[in-house]
Amino acid sequence: MQALFNIINIPLGYVLRFLADILSNDFAAAVAVFTLLINVIMIPLSIKSQKSSVAQMRIKPKMDELRKRYGDDRQKMAQAQQELYQQEGVSMSGGCLPMLFRMLIMLSIYWLILSPLTYMAGVAKDDVTTVSTAITETMNEYKKVADDKKADEADKKAAQEKYDELSKKLSEVGWSAKSNNADLMITNIIRSNPDVLKEVLSEEKYKDIEDELNTIIEKDKKVGINYLLFGNEQLNLTQTPTFSFNIFNDFQLLWLIPIGAFAAQILTSLISTRVNKINNPDAPSMMGMMLTMPLFSLVIGFTLPAGVGFYWICSSLIGGLIQSGVQLWYGPHKLLARERAKELATQCDFEAKQLNKFNNSESVNED
Repeated sequence: MQALFNIINIPLGYVLRFLADILSNDFAAAVAVFTLLINVIMIPLSIKSQKSSVAQMRIKPKMDELRKRYGDDRQKMAQAQQELYQQEGVSMSGGCLPMLFRMLIMLSIYWLILSPLTYMAGVAKDDVTTVSTAITETMNEYKKVADDKKADEADKKAAQEKYDELSKKLSEVGWSAKSNNADLMITNIIRSNPDVLKEVLSEEKYKDIEDELNTIIEKDKKVGINYLLFGNEQLNLTQTPTFSFNIFNDFQLLWLIPIGAFAAQILTSLISTRVNKINNPDAPSMMGMMLTMPLFSLVIGFTLPAGVGFYWICSSLIGGLIQSGVQLWYGPHKLLARERAKELATQCDFEAKQLNKFNNSESVNED
């Protein structure tokens, strides 16, 4: 699966990096423009999906007849359904493919944001793994001694103190033992204070990873992408907001990202619901779903890097508004009305021609 995403992520990473280059190396601006471009490109697919829905609505009476005719005979029903689709020129996957493509692009963008060194700076995955493994192994060694019931109490205490000391130093530069995203954490370290690794790692271990670390630093500097939103140090899109119920004392400016994602989805859900009601006044209420997805984004937003939450904001506002526009202009009921108007016009034209032929023949007979 990862290999499949790499096929998509690598070229998309180049596009995102190109956009950042022409936007003063601003990662947030690149993500916003990138999201806009993707959604504009996908407009034809959205229209195709709407037309597929119209085609399904158009042949629904015939499908109901087939169900009555074949009842529980699934084999004959499937064959008759396929023949009907072929006769009517309806694609069975017309509505699914655009949705799958949109999902694939969304997951790819998600990985692009989670792996800026790999896809933006062109750093080899092995180099990132080498550095992160050295840090993890060092911390695990201290933790193993501290938790060893057979170890001497003095050794356990010393190991625990060393572990706590190094954990504090690493957390100050964006490293977390709870996170499994080495790419983002290494980004935080080299952007904050790469020399901290000389204090964390033994001299021997540091020498083992020094070449890889220098390569990562060099490539990241060469690209020089700014991951700060509005240039604010407290809005670093590579960091993960940490929620606390002690809101007044522990509030972080980074909380605005998941809160913004929640608000953006609520807004676009309200607009989408309004558009659906215009297209189909009898459509059922989607109030439960309208609240569920934004709440999900709010909760998950506090467990993922802020860049992902920022993408959700852009995707909700840009993608949601574009999709609502497509639904407004190419809604199933409007398209169906246009199709029926065309059919009626064609029928009227045919009847007019037949009437002209009849009148002409009557004129000839009278002569």
